[in-house]
Order: sequence, then structure tokens, then C-alpha cells
Amino acid sequence: MSRARAHIVVSGRVQGVWFRGGAQAEARARGVTGWIRNRPDETVEAVLEGEEEDVRAVVAWCRRGPPGARVDGAEVTWLPWCGEFDAMRIVR
Repeated sequence: MSRARAHIVVSGRVQGVWFRGGAQAEARARGVTGWIRNRPDETVEAVLEGEEEDVRAVVAWCRRGPPGARVDGAEVTWLPWCGEFDAMRIVR
């Protein structure tokens, strides 16, 4: 298996709908590490690292979001894995 890193910015109705908490739970369940945060422009941004299959699954979750969210777009940039994280955290 190969490891991957993804940077994702999600737009739409993604703040105030438990998007970050849901994404964190999905990532933790799959062993994906990194961080996720709300941005001032009302998007949500995340960096995800782990086994490529698991990172892709979390990215797919982010493209749907939790109930109550409306995802209008998700810009994903694939990067080399760095291994810099030890957990999935919500940051401010």
C-alpha cells in the first residue's frame, strides 16, 4: 500500500453543520491523521495523511459532508506523504 497526503478546501454550507467533527471521526476511524479547520471565507480546509485508500475515503466523505451540509465544491491537491502528524485534530 502507498501512503498519500491530500490538501482539501470544501465550499458550500459547510460551517455550523458538524462538518469538522464528522470529518475528524471519519479520519480517525480510518487511521488518517492531519488537521481540519474553518476558514474566514466560510470554507473548510483540511490536510489528510495516511494510506492512500483511507485518505481517498475521507476525501470522498468530505465531498458529501454530514447531514445538513451542502457541499458545492471540493478542491483537492495530492501531495507526497510527509508523516508529520500523529492524530487528526480540529484546529482554529
